[in-house]
Amino acid sequence: MQASPNNPIRRRRFLAGSLAAGLVAATAGPSMAMRRQKPKAQIAITLDLEMSRHYPKRGLTEWDYQKGNLDQATKEYSVKAGELVKKRGGVLHYFCVGRVLEQPDVSWLQKLAELEHPIGNHTYDHVNLRATTPAMAQFRFQRSPWLVKGKTVPEILRENIRLTTIALKERAKIDVNGFRTPGGFRDALNGREDLQQLLLEQKFSWVSSKYPRHAYGKPKEQPTEDVYQSIVDAQQQAQPFRYPSGLIEIPMSPISDVGAFRSTFWKLDYFLEAITRAVRAVIARGQVFDFLAHPSCLVVEDPEMKTIERIMDLVADAGDQAEIVGLDTIAKRVPPLKP
Repeated sequence: MQASPNNPIRRRRFLAGSLAAGLVAATAGPSMAMRRQKPKAQIAITLDLEMSRHYPKRGLTEWDYQKGNLDQATKEYSVKAGELVKKRGGVLHYFCVGRVLEQPDVSWLQKLAELEHPIGNHTYDHVNLRATTPAMAQFRFQRSPWLVKGKTVPEILRENIRLTTIALKERAKIDVNGFRTPGGFRDALNGREDLQQLLLEQKFSWVSSKYPRHAYGKPKEQPTEDVYQSIVDAQQQAQPFRYPSGLIEIPMSPISDVGAFRSTFWKLDYFLEAITRAVRAVIARGQVFDFLAHPSCLVVEDPEMKTIERIMDLVADAGDQAEIVGLDTIAKRVPPLKP
């Protein structure tokens, strides 16, 4: 029998079929769309090229005054990490303290650039961008106040940032790639339009300054499930965004190596567990993870680079759901401000 819209039986069947199809689309459609639209997770491995207090042994605090005077073990670890990540097809983003460029030999730093790893600005003296007095900007200025005599905090910060970019270019022939603040701030640079503008004036389109709040647990004790979950939950607060000024923020993802090892005395297994849970959660959501570490710390706490290997393995296991990238690549995915 030929179908006709005027036929009551055919019309009822047609309407019933349309309703069923609509219900299926309404039920399955959004889920399928979400699976299709979930972006690929972007995982960054970043190392800050600076010395860390209490390393290589507890009680050593002179590095607070000589953040850029990298020892040989730290430099060798930095290069080996770069070679490892390069060999596995990834990229490692470094952030260099400018005083590193005062050392007699910078060929190791140039090698990192030759491996095509991006190298960012970490200020010249490892200064605190949120300092309110010159003495608060850096321990070095407390010991040697004449270095900044007569200068305002904004002048100190501007000079520290500018000199690092110049030093990387003139001494090592390296074009600076991005900016990370020494230390991380829970509220990032929110409410500090002056600092945002300072970075924009220095030709930076993105900054890595935020470090979200999370639980640490009791020192020298194995982290509880609540601590691990707090670190996983904090990843939601570590996602990139754009300030009203247009500057992009790429937060550091908990937990950092100095937070785990230096402050809380964790064992490496605890650190690996926390990083594994955090990276897996981020990959499942198609989000961003910015691993924050320091070769001066890891060379003591993780000499075999198990943490970097673990991150690379997790990304490899995820297939086309995740990729290892630099922070500059992550910045490109942050949408522009809406008019």
